[in-house]
Amino acid sequence: LPLTLQVKNKAPAEVQITAEQLLREAKERELELLPPPPQQKITDVEELNDYKLRKRKTFEDNIRKNRTVISNWIKYAQWEESLKEIQRARSIYERALDVDYRNVTLWLKYAEMEMKNRQVNHARNIWDRAITTLPRVNQFWYKYTYMEEMLGNVAGSRQVFERWMEWQPEEQAWHSYINFELRYKEVDRARSIYERYILFSALVLVHPDVKNWIKYARFEEKHSYFAHARKVYERAVEFFGEEHMDEHLYVAFAKFEENQKEFERVRVIYKYALDRIPKQDAQNLFKNYTIFEKKFGDRRGIEDIIVSKRRFQYEEEVKANPHNYDAWFDYLRLVESDADAVTVREVYERAIANVPPIQEKRHWKRYIYLWINYALYEELEAKASSKNSGQVYQACIELLPHKKFTFAKMWLLYAQFEIRQKNLPLARRALGTSIGKCPKNKLFKGYIELELQLREFDRCRKLYEKFLEFAPENCTSWIKFAELETILGDIDRARAIYELAIGQPRLDMPEVLWKSYIDFEIEQEEYEKTRNLYRRLLQRTQHVKVWISFAQFELSAGREQRLQRCRQIYEEANKAMRSCEEKEERVMLLESWRAFEEEFGSDATKERIDKLMPEKIKKRRKLQAEDGSDAGWEEYYDYIFPEDTANQPNLKLLAMAKLWKKQQQESEAAAVDPDKDIDESET
Repeated sequence: LPLTLQVKNKAPAEVQITAEQLLREAKERELELLPPPPQQKITDVEELNDYKLRKRKTFEDNIRKNRTVISNWIKYAQWEESLKEIQRARSIYERALDVDYRNVTLWLKYAEMEMKNRQVNHARNIWDRAITTLPRVNQFWYKYTYMEEMLGNVAGSRQVFERWMEWQPEEQAWHSYINFELRYKEVDRARSIYERYILFSALVLVHPDVKNWIKYARFEEKHSYFAHARKVYERAVEFFGEEHMDEHLYVAFAKFEENQKEFERVRVIYKYALDRIPKQDAQNLFKNYTIFEKKFGDRRGIEDIIVSKRRFQYEEEVKANPHNYDAWFDYLRLVESDADAVTVREVYERAIANVPPIQEKRHWKRYIYLWINYALYEELEAKASSKNSGQVYQACIELLPHKKFTFAKMWLLYAQFEIRQKNLPLARRALGTSIGKCPKNKLFKGYIELELQLREFDRCRKLYEKFLEFAPENCTSWIKFAELETILGDIDRARAIYELAIGQPRLDMPEVLWKSYIDFEIEQEEYEKTRNLYRRLLQRTQHVKVWISFAQFELSAGREQRLQRCRQIYEEANKAMRSCEEKEERVMLLESWRAFEEEFGSDATKERIDKLMPEKIKKRRKLQAEDGSDAGWEEYYDYIFPEDTANQPNLKLLAMAKLWKKQQQESEAAAVDPDKDIDESET
């Protein structure tokens, strides 16, 4: 094994050499520069031949080492060319082509050598061989046609172009051919080339691009062949059809017609394209149409453009979310203001086809207004027959899942529509069906209101009976029924209805019902019955407002002993309210009593009520959070009534104990600091 050398001194060297120093020294010493070869002066023919022999031997050796390196062949041929040995250079190029005939550079160098030495026929021969061997190399064709054109051989150049076109070249090749003909003012030939180009691209689908048709049309326009240009545009529109429409074609067509001052044609072209091209692909088209209308259109045309733009926006919104009913409402409002009835119906049909997927009423609340607006539009705006609007109502009613929920508004609107059409039996049938299928308070109220307007009171009575069977807890319906009987003068029926109402076990607003019953008896001046009602009501509830209302009734009802009766009611109320936990209600009663005594009472009664008024004190109580922990203290106001204090002697004893404790604290403070008392006495 070789021995590893150990470095004894690992300290850095005293003199450090950097890479910059190394490069600078190399530059100063010029180590990499070789001295130039000595110049060789050839003085006679033998030396020249000897030099040629050595150089040729070197080139041949390089070629023999690697025949595929084309650069060696090109250098060899260029060296022979520099010695004016054209035949030898030609031979070298031919040998190189035998090695690699696909090398483009080799063909180009070969042909350039012949052209440089004015060997035109040889150059033609080389170009001809090149385009025959490699017809897809466009550079050969360009060079060949350019050479013929520089030589003034226009016919020869045209012939080369024709040979080139047979190979179905790219777009630029056709345009080069067209530009070649235009340089020699051959407009008809250029047109025929365009025709071949367009026809060829249409049949073989090599270049079925819109821009090729546009270039052809602009070529005709540039040379003032406007009829030809219009025909080209029309052919392009017909060729692409409605399946492959492109906005660029129609924009170019419209601009051409605009330049020809054919504004109606321009408008027709834009509208035709906007109606058929998808909106997301027609942004540029719409922009140009807007500019055109602003330049040459009237106010109506500009409004049409704005409407079409908004229509496109709404179409995108409803396409993204068909159940976005707000977008449908905006869209329908737009088309109603600007479109014909057929278009509006079509949009309405599309909108109502988007039925909410879930049968829950909250999802249907916005959707149902589409049907309502549709029916109203058919009746009011479209001026169509009543049959259309009635069919809309019927279709909507059939669509609703009445077993789960319904919309009373729809039934009532349908009934009102039939009444406007003077079909009262149909209206009654619709409302009767609605009550039978899905009874609702609103349906009963609407039906009763209809019969009231028709003065069919017997029908109203029957409907109220059905209504109260359906919802006996509805106090409003009881009150309305009784008011109807009152208006009709049947007081006993009205009273019987009120008695039935207050006898119901469940009521939604019993206080309103009792008040209405009491007001009814007051209107009939049945004061004894009113007192009995108040007594019956007080058996059910001891609410302070009932007592106050009773007292005010006694004050206003009876002429004799009215003050005594009123004061007696207040006395009874005060006794009844002593056990009430809500002290604010008791205070409210006493304040009402005091107001009564101030107006009608004597000094004795006023003094008595003043003694009954409570004392308002501030207290503190502990608060607890939801989890049971302490949440601090809060202050509140409490009322202490003199009557309660007299009945509870413990409260008086407690007050005396507090006073004694306060005196004890003051005496202790004086004993601790007697100087303070002396200072206070001096001051």
